[in-house]
Amino acid sequence: MAVDIHPPGKITFELVSPERLLLSQQVDMVVVPGSEGYFGVLIGHTPLISTLKPGVIDVYDGGKVIERIFVGGGFAEATPDRCVVLAETAMPVGEIDRTRVVERIQEIRALATSDGTVVELEIHEAMLEAVDRAA
Repeated sequence: MAVDIHPPGKITFELVSPERLLLSQQVDMVVVPGSEGYFGVLIGHTPLISTLKPGVIDVYDGGKVIERIFVGGGFAEATPDRCVVLAETAMPVGEIDRTRVVERIQEIRALATSDGTVVELEIHEAMLEAVDRAA
Protein backbone atom coordinates (compact mmCIF):
# COMPACT_ATOMS: atom_id res chain seq x y z
CA MET A 1 0.00 0.00 0.00
CA ALA A 2 1.44 3.36 -1.09
CA VAL A 3 1.70 6.15 1.44
CA ASP A 4 1.03 9.69 0.20
CA ILE A 5 3.60 12.03 1.76
CA HIS A 6 2.21 15.15 0.06
CA PRO A 7 -0.36 17.34 1.80
CA PRO A 8 -3.54 17.70 -0.30
CA GLY A 9 -3.06 20.25 -3.06
CA LYS A 10 0.65 20.74 -2.37
CA ILE A 11 3.64 20.04 -4.59
CA THR A 12 7.21 19.46 -3.54
CA PHE A 13 9.43 22.27 -4.83
CA GLU A 14 13.18 21.79 -4.93
CA LEU A 15 15.69 24.40 -6.06
CA VAL A 16 19.23 23.16 -6.63
CA SER A 17 22.28 25.23 -7.59
CA PRO A 18 25.70 23.81 -8.48
CA GLU A 19 26.77 24.44 -4.88
CA ARG A 20 23.83 23.00 -2.90
CA LEU A 21 20.15 22.34 -2.38
CA LEU A 22 18.73 25.83 -1.77
CA LEU A 23 15.11 25.03 -1.08
CA SER A 24 12.97 21.95 -0.58
CA GLN A 25 9.43 22.41 0.68
CA GLN A 26 5.75 21.71 0.13
CA VAL A 27 4.01 24.66 -1.59
CA ASP A 28 0.77 25.49 -3.40
CA MET A 29 2.34 26.65 -6.67
CA VAL A 30 5.60 27.68 -8.32
CA VAL A 31 5.87 30.10 -11.27
CA VAL A 32 9.05 29.50 -13.27
CA PRO A 33 10.74 31.60 -16.03
CA GLY A 34 10.76 29.04 -18.85
CA SER A 35 12.61 29.82 -22.07
CA GLU A 36 9.24 29.96 -23.88
CA GLY A 37 7.65 32.09 -21.15
CA TYR A 38 6.68 31.86 -17.50
CA PHE A 39 4.68 28.79 -16.45
CA GLY A 40 2.98 27.77 -13.23
CA VAL A 41 3.23 24.35 -11.64
CA LEU A 42 0.36 23.10 -9.46
CA ILE A 43 -0.47 19.66 -8.12
CA GLY A 44 -1.39 17.37 -11.02
CA HIS A 45 0.81 19.18 -13.57
CA THR A 46 1.52 17.35 -16.82
CA PRO A 47 5.12 16.09 -16.96
CA LEU A 48 7.35 18.76 -18.52
CA ILE A 49 11.02 19.59 -18.87
CA SER A 50 12.00 23.14 -19.82
CA THR A 51 15.09 25.26 -20.08
CA LEU A 52 15.01 28.46 -18.05
CA LYS A 53 15.74 32.03 -19.02
CA PRO A 54 17.11 34.50 -16.47
CA GLY A 55 14.22 35.62 -14.29
CA VAL A 56 12.39 35.19 -11.00
CA ILE A 57 10.79 32.08 -9.53
CA ASP A 58 7.73 32.98 -7.44
CA VAL A 59 6.88 30.42 -4.77
CA TYR A 60 3.26 30.52 -3.56
CA ASP A 61 1.78 29.15 -0.36
CA GLY A 62 -1.32 30.13 1.53
CA GLY A 63 -2.49 32.25 -1.41
CA LYS A 64 0.56 34.53 -1.46
CA VAL A 65 4.13 34.69 -2.70
CA ILE A 66 6.40 33.44 0.08
CA GLU A 67 9.71 33.39 -1.81
CA ARG A 68 11.08 35.27 -4.84
CA ILE A 69 14.28 33.75 -6.17
CA PHE A 70 16.32 35.03 -9.10
CA VAL A 71 17.75 32.34 -11.38
CA GLY A 72 20.27 32.99 -14.13
CA GLY A 73 19.17 30.03 -16.25
CA GLY A 74 19.03 26.27 -15.94
CA PHE A 75 16.38 23.57 -16.25
CA ALA A 76 13.03 22.80 -14.66
CA GLU A 77 11.23 19.48 -14.43
CA ALA A 78 7.56 19.35 -13.47
CA THR A 79 5.66 16.18 -12.59
CA PRO A 80 2.18 15.75 -11.13
CA ASP A 81 3.51 16.09 -7.57
CA ARG A 82 6.82 17.98 -7.78
CA CYS A 83 8.84 20.72 -9.47
CA VAL A 84 12.63 20.54 -9.49
CA VAL A 85 14.71 23.47 -10.72
CA LEU A 86 18.39 22.99 -11.50
CA ALA A 87 19.65 26.57 -11.63
CA GLU A 88 22.97 27.80 -13.01
CA THR A 89 22.85 30.61 -10.44
CA ALA A 90 20.21 31.40 -7.84
CA MET A 91 19.71 33.97 -5.09
CA PRO A 92 16.80 35.54 -3.22
CA VAL A 93 15.72 38.76 -4.95
CA GLY A 94 16.09 40.60 -1.63
CA GLU A 95 19.83 39.82 -1.58
CA ILE A 96 20.58 41.41 -4.97
CA ASP A 97 22.63 44.61 -4.72
CA ARG A 98 21.00 46.89 -7.28
CA THR A 99 23.93 49.34 -7.41
CA ARG A 100 26.40 46.53 -8.12
CA VAL A 101 24.13 45.09 -10.84
CA VAL A 102 23.90 48.50 -12.58
CA GLU A 103 27.69 48.87 -12.39
CA ARG A 104 28.18 45.38 -13.83
CA ILE A 105 25.76 46.11 -16.71
CA GLN A 106 27.81 49.20 -17.56
CA GLU A 107 31.05 47.17 -17.42
CA ILE A 108 29.61 44.47 -19.67
CA ARG A 109 28.32 46.99 -22.22
CA ALA A 110 31.77 48.58 -22.34
CA LEU A 111 33.28 45.16 -23.10
CA ALA A 112 30.56 44.12 -25.56
CA THR A 113 33.09 42.73 -28.00
CA SER A 114 32.99 39.05 -27.00
CA ASP A 115 30.12 36.57 -27.31
CA GLY A 116 30.14 35.66 -23.61
CA THR A 117 29.18 39.18 -22.61
CA VAL A 118 25.79 38.95 -24.33
CA VAL A 119 24.60 36.15 -22.02
CA GLU A 120 26.04 37.86 -18.97
CA LEU A 121 24.34 41.11 -19.98
CA GLU A 122 20.97 39.32 -20.31
CA ILE A 123 21.40 37.80 -16.85
CA HIS A 124 22.28 41.11 -15.20
CA GLU A 125 19.48 43.00 -16.97
CA ALA A 126 17.00 40.35 -15.77
CA MET A 127 18.48 40.66 -12.27
CA LEU A 128 17.96 44.44 -12.37
CA GLU A 129 14.36 43.95 -13.48
CA ALA A 130 13.81 41.51 -10.59
CA VAL A 131 15.13 44.01 -8.05
CA ASP A 132 13.08 46.89 -9.49
CA ARG A 133 9.87 44.83 -9.43
CA ALA A 134 10.47 43.91 -5.80
CA ALA A 135 10.80 47.56 -4.78
